[in-house]
Amino acid sequence: MSKIQAKESQNIEFKHSWDDKYLKWICGFANAQGAVMYFGVDDDMEICGLKDTERLLEDIPNKIVTTMGIVADVNLHEADGKEYIEVCVEPSNIPINYKGKYYYRSGSTMQELRGPALQQFILKKMGRSWDDIINERATIDDLDQQAIDYFIRKGYENGRISDQERNLPTEILLQNLNLIDDDGKLKNAALLLFAKRPQKYFTCVQFKIGRFGVDEADLMFQDIIEGNIIQMADRVVDILKAKYLVMPITFKGMNRIEKLEIPEEALREILYNAIIHKDYTGVHIQMRVWDDHVEIWNDGELPVGYTPATLMQQHSSKPRNRNIANAFFKAGFIDAWGRGYKKICEGFKEAGLPMPDIEAVDGGVRITFKRRNGIDNATETQQKTQQKTQQKTQQKIVELIKENSYITTQEIADVIGINRSNVWRHTKKLQEQGIIRHVGSDKGGHWEVLT
Repeated sequence: MSKIQAKESQNIEFKHSWDDKYLKWICGFANAQGAVMYFGVDDDMEICGLKDTERLLEDIPNKIVTTMGIVADVNLHEADGKEYIEVCVEPSNIPINYKGKYYYRSGSTMQELRGPALQQFILKKMGRSWDDIINERATIDDLDQQAIDYFIRKGYENGRISDQERNLPTEILLQNLNLIDDDGKLKNAALLLFAKRPQKYFTCVQFKIGRFGVDEADLMFQDIIEGNIIQMADRVVDILKAKYLVMPITFKGMNRIEKLEIPEEALREILYNAIIHKDYTGVHIQMRVWDDHVEIWNDGELPVGYTPATLMQQHSSKPRNRNIANAFFKAGFIDAWGRGYKKICEGFKEAGLPMPDIEAVDGGVRITFKRRNGIDNATETQQKTQQKTQQKTQQKIVELIKENSYITTQEIADVIGINRSNVWRHTKKLQEQGIIRHVGSDKGGHWEVLT
């Protein structure tokens, strides 16, 4: 029996026979990267053939056109006297629906898009992002001039805003940032960045921080940071310094130095990533602070084709919210070359901390990193444990000597369960401390307890 040479993959499908249910598969392929479908071919790539191919050659393209408005190449092939049909589906640059429903091929699954996922998909196909949508209810009076002034000051200090741009009227500045349309209507990005009360328009413009003890149920205290997102990272860092993280005090000469236990620039880069790439139709950003580590999770899946490993390598920048990302770039907070996670790793490496761990979980991205204070605490605990073990061992040696002053180091080692060299080190330390002493020769002498 003849076989098709191409193997089944994300863009190649084999079907034993034709069924109209496969029209939604064609819809899903058109909305994704396109595909080639073979009908009359088994999953093992063997050609089993189709009946009534003359009718199918007319029905299949007609049904594709009438139900979805797209044209697909439908070709008839023959091998060993058996006919099979090839349907070539090109990726569409506009959203395609089948009977009012939108399907999308992801990996090896066909998914029906609904809710926020459908909205994001349609916007992407139209070359737009959610933050580019006009908000009909808002006006420039809803913006906070102090937030705008903060943005201008930061951009100027970081060399991203010129002297001329510093003095532009607010409306012109917003136009230059693509935050307002030709009719003077504000986009979602403008409200998120600069609104006096962005939560008036968006319910999930929040950054929640929780301090946890033993487990998830042990929430010790928490804070909720609200307000515009251009200043959010500053507010988060301030409250972390005040309540959640440690700033050990050191001195360099006469200068007092308080340095955050986590490299601050790397921490800010993590915060900027969470804020910029968040899906603002989803839930709030969540930060969990534990004794030894910190977790930050933001709603919003990675770009198509990206994995956590992609972020740790050289990669293109694909921001979910392009206008927000552009404003953060102009403020000097981020680069525009996808270097964010590289800078994070460099910061942690320089600080002598383990590399952060990145995961795609629960429809979003979680980054976990160790605390310096947590590592120091672990080291201190380990040292204390070792000290207690040594004290117990030395106490046992003293007790054995009291019971038998002629006991040898080998006999002590056998009783306690440690090697003879360790016994020798412990007895030497006990003699240095004036607790015991050895009288006579090494072989024929005896021990005395002095305390």
